[in-house]
Amino acid sequence: MKIGILALQGAFIEHKHKLDSLDIPSFYIRNKNDLEKRKDGLILPGGESTAMYKLLVELDMLDMLKTQIKEGLPTFGTCAGMILLAKEISNQDHAFLKLMDITVTRNGYGRQSSSFITHNEFNHIKIPMTFIRAPFIKTLSDDVQILSLYDEKAVAVRQKNMLATSFHPELNHDLAVYHYFIDMIKIKYNM
Repeated sequence: MKIGILALQGAFIEHKHKLDSLDIPSFYIRNKNDLEKRKDGLILPGGESTAMYKLLVELDMLDMLKTQIKEGLPTFGTCAGMILLAKEISNQDHAFLKLMDITVTRNGYGRQSSSFITHNEFNHIKIPMTFIRAPFIKTLSDDVQILSLYDEKAVAVRQKNMLATSFHPELNHDLAVYHYFIDMIKIKYNM
């Protein structure tokens, strides 16, 4: 198993540390050649979604990335990664990859100064959750499975090969979200 981590901007190093701790080989994706490399899963990190989108366009990576996810590559988006995956953004006139049937509200839990840590259930397991300028999901289709709720809003969801969280599991000690994503990959490829 090998997982690619989009490393154009944001908290990609923290995701690599988590995968290293699980002995899961990974590599950074910084250009189109990296994106072409064989991988069994993909992580879209937290950061600044607009900056990531602009770099994906400038580096001619957007269409290939979108195609790979659309064709079933297991993909895990955290915070800005969730915003990249969303089909609609409620407080912005355009979305980015438009792949997941969710409408997100950017900075739904407030600005940087409103960041917080809480403990809540993810897929029936209580874990720490760090929210930093986090989006929340305003609406979702019936095809989207809710894995976690906070303040009556979905903050972790899955649709087919896509997993997305409003919070940052890479910033906590708990590995439950990574185990879930790795299981998605194992099931997909019969590993």
